[in-house]
Amino acid sequence: MSGDSKMTTESGRVLVAGATGYLGGFVAKEFKARGHFVRALARSRDKLENMGDSLDEVIEAEVTHPHSLEGVCDGIDVVFSSVGITKQKGKLTFKDVDYQGNKNLLDAALRAGVKKFIYVSVFNGPNLPFLAIVKAHEDFVDALKASGMEYVVIRPTGFFSDMGEYMKMARKGKVYLFGDGSNRINPIHGADLAVTCVDAVDGADKEIDVGGPEVLTHRQIAELTFRVLGKQEKISSVPMWLMRPIVSLTKVFNRHEGELLAFLTTAMSVDAVAPTAGTHSLEAHFKDIATLDRSET
Repeated sequence: MSGDSKMTTESGRVLVAGATGYLGGFVAKEFKARGHFVRALARSRDKLENMGDSLDEVIEAEVTHPHSLEGVCDGIDVVFSSVGITKQKGKLTFKDVDYQGNKNLLDAALRAGVKKFIYVSVFNGPNLPFLAIVKAHEDFVDALKASGMEYVVIRPTGFFSDMGEYMKMARKGKVYLFGDGSNRINPIHGADLAVTCVDAVDGADKEIDVGGPEVLTHRQIAELTFRVLGKQEKISSVPMWLMRPIVSLTKVFNRHEGELLAFLTTAMSVDAVAPTAGTHSLEAHFKDIATLDRSET
């Protein structure tokens, strides 16, 4: 473990675990903007070079290695964690990272006398235990609730960064939907979700469902990508009855990718609409992506 720090006079001291991820970066910036001392936990400090003055301290540690977490929570009042994996990293599983990694961090927080633990899980998570990625999240939620630590569980419907997958498909010429795309979702921008996460420090709610200000069907999101890109609309629907054997077959060859596909398939087959928060529109987000793409070509 190694760290570098700056002096601060603020009393609220926060550890942000997952600061290198989409949401964690926004959360660190929001905490810092409100005058908190912000310590970031990362596998590599190099990944946080673009955070600038948003961080007071960076500690290198690995949540799946409990010994590396010794002392990371010392002097900390609040731990925020959005730690989790999507892409396969070696042989690590959802249980290894999303559950056990966060459990290791919780144990370190308990030893250090941390006052509150804020954790980002999944919208409607308790009803989706058959999905490995969700079960890992919810198993940790159960451990957090049983720990005696004051806690808040944030349950977002989906990130704007997740919706970027539609843009990637549209750039290639066609967007594929699982099912007919009629199910609705109100995804949320990381900056808007960060406000909810930081507000939770002084809030009384133990669990918070949250989504963005716009409710859209998956088909509407697909149509939006083509409109923003100025390309001819090409959308194909893969029937749900066909997705089930595809998911099963994928799991045979790559369990991790199969579980992710199972999660995505389920997400597109049900509504995911939560109480709204924030102001960012998905169209503006897609336009920002398109503008960035053009500037890099």
